[in-house]
Amino acid sequence: MLNIEWSNLPWTPIAVATAGAIVLAVAGAVLTTLDDWYFNLKQPFWKPPDWAFGPAWTLIFTLTAIACVRGWLLGTEGDFRFWLIMLVVLNGVLNIAWSWLFFTLRRPDWALLEVVLLWLSVLALMLLLRPVLPVNHLLLLPYLIWVGYASTINLAVVRYNGPFGKHHTGPTA
Repeated sequence: MLNIEWSNLPWTPIAVATAGAIVLAVAGAVLTTLDDWYFNLKQPFWKPPDWAFGPAWTLIFTLTAIACVRGWLLGTEGDFRFWLIMLVVLNGVLNIAWSWLFFTLRRPDWALLEVVLLWLSVLALMLLLRPVLPVNHLLLLPYLIWVGYASTINLAVVRYNGPFGKHHTGPTA
């Protein structure tokens, strides 16, 4: 009988990373409702058009999956893989939570607080991956920059439209 370590086969982490990226993208899309409430928010002039977010996130999720698969395949010492999984899961939860807070709960103010944790989770992934392959962590740089940029849009939405909560729970007329 062959004793196969499935996690060491190159296609296994690729399949897991691809599935994870797809699940994350679908969850984010499901939680992102562009309705009257959203369209009535005053947005900053530097916000890209809504259609640009899909391609940006596709690129970010692809680069993140590549960086994590490379890290998984090359970084086997100590608890590296445990921390890689923990940080990837944390990052995914924080990514989904931002969409839930902003679009479902309609609380851009809470999303603004949460986006700091999301940015820090990307930074933590970069720091974990850097020693494994020095250039690998740079694949996450677009993610870090995008979350930073998106947080400035989030901040502007809060400043232009707040306060949120009881008075902003439904679409405005």
